[in-house]
Amino acid sequence: MITRSIYIGNPAYLKLKDEQMYIMEPSSNEMKGKVPVEDLGLLMLDHFQITISHQLIQKMMGKNVVVVSCDSHHLPHGIMLPLYGHSEHSDRIKDQLEASEPLKKQLWKQTIECKIENQKEVLRRLGNYFEPMLDYQNNVKSGDITNMEGIAAQHYWKYLISLDFLRQRFGDSPNQFFNFGYAVLRSIVARAIVETGLLPVLGIFHKNKYNPYCLADDLMEPYRPFIDLLVMDWLTKNPNIEELTKEFKSHILQIATKDVVIDSKTRPLLVAVKITATSLYKCYKGEKRLISYPEFK
Repeated sequence: MITRSIYIGNPAYLKLKDEQMYIMEPSSNEMKGKVPVEDLGLLMLDHFQITISHQLIQKMMGKNVVVVSCDSHHLPHGIMLPLYGHSEHSDRIKDQLEASEPLKKQLWKQTIECKIENQKEVLRRLGNYFEPMLDYQNNVKSGDITNMEGIAAQHYWKYLISLDFLRQRFGDSPNQFFNFGYAVLRSIVARAIVETGLLPVLGIFHKNKYNPYCLADDLMEPYRPFIDLLVMDWLTKNPNIEELTKEFKSHILQIATKDVVIDSKTRPLLVAVKITATSLYKCYKGEKRLISYPEFK
């Protein structure tokens, strides 16, 4: 089922009634809207005067809804997910823990190859210089020991934005647009991992004692170019806006329903992410050798 991504950027009281999330205006108690909880996939809260009932939180956790909380800069600051989202949770974690290093190195190779392929496609669609990306993609080794990901990234950002652009988490504009998009994408991927019964903290490649979402950071890599293309579309149409406006956030939240090609079929990205996470588990289990990753339609 295709779920909805909801953004709330004004004061609101959110409560559960009749299996639906009611959005109330706090001062007048007037209902502004309602959404069945089973239709929710992602809920983004972007105002300090939003109140949410614990009953609604529990219902959303039961439906694997990811709740994203934004900070004073209107950037995603934290996400809320259920502790487990699959009936075979313990068995699946056992398979995840027992995955061998050679397997994980091969899975990371596939991940980087797909990421570079999708980055190449973004450059091609924008009419930018993409040809060297083909060589980078073809030279990815097991575990990406030659760092083709980093080499490809240098070319990619240079020709996606400008020669002097530095892609940084806290860098100059337009970094903030990409940062917001990636935070939304990370939440979507984390949701799929939990729903599949895997631990988001145990990555294929990423290992950081301060990062509880290492696996999400791994699996989202080939999906990042889909955010990049959305951001570039926004920047082209709004060249003089540097603020993270509500219109921009609504634009980015479209990512969940964007069509991609995965396993030779067209699927919304939200569905594709679940297919990716499920295929990873099958690789851990020994039922598959390749992760299913998306391509541009």
